[in-house]
Order: sequence, then structure tokens, then C-alpha cells
Amino acid sequence: MSLRETINQDLKEAMKAKDVKKRDALRLLTSAFKQIEVDERKELSDDDIIKIIQKQIKSRNDSAAQYKEADREDLMEKELEEIAVYEPYLPKQLTDDELSTALKAIIANVGAESMKDMGKVMGAASKEFAGKADGKRINECVKTLLA
Repeated sequence: MSLRETINQDLKEAMKAKDVKKRDALRLLTSAFKQIEVDERKELSDDDIIKIIQKQIKSRNDSAAQYKEADREDLMEKELEEIAVYEPYLPKQLTDDELSTALKAIIANVGAESMKDMGKVMGAASKEFAGKADGKRINECVKTLLA
């Protein structure tokens, strides 16, 4: 079963169970899928869907941080609940140790020796860890290893 079919099935189950929060979060997600399909006139693959989910999670995290600064705990909680609904659809995220070990191998393969070679490492790492690690985490780890 594709990722999209799984999400649609979970949406139906949330509707039957009258789980309003999950239903609304999944509806927002499916509308984002449809919007991109209409705009770009293409069928979404599982990789495309994962990228959309990651983008939605990043957006929700940014919003939650702004709501926290504005002392709007109610809105922050809503954003965090939506993130909790979206995260199970992403591939298992790499731990810091796994990411560091894999990045050391990439640095060795690319032949990177200093911060000047960061672009080469980031290019290879971003492709390899797509969906498994956030770009910001990859960037920070690469900086630490090359410093």
C-alpha cells in the first residue's frame, strides 16, 4: 500500500472514530497533496509525499515557536498535535550517532578535509539522507566533523 493510500485510510478511520483533531490534520495534509498535484500536474510518488510532510512539519514547528513567543499556548498545542499526527508517516529518523557515522563515511568518500569542502559533503549527504534526517541536523553535524 502506498503512503498516500495509508494516509487516506487513516483519514477514513479518524472520521469513523470521530477523532476531530486527527481528521482535520490529515485533511490539511491531503489538501496539500492535491494542491501540488494540480499546480505541477503530476502524480505524487511516496518520496514527494514525504517531502510534503516534512515541509508541513517544519512549518508547524516554526508556527509553534512563534506562538510560544507570543504566549499563545493554545495555538502552540494545536500545531504540536498536528506534528504528532504527521510524524508516523515519515521514515525512521537517524539518531545522532548513526548520522555522525554515516557522515564520516561520506566525508571519506568525497575526500573532504576542511570547511571549504562542506558543499560537496552536504550535496551527497542530502541525497542519501532524504527523509531520514533534517537538513539542519545534517548541516550542524557536518560542521562539527569538518571543524
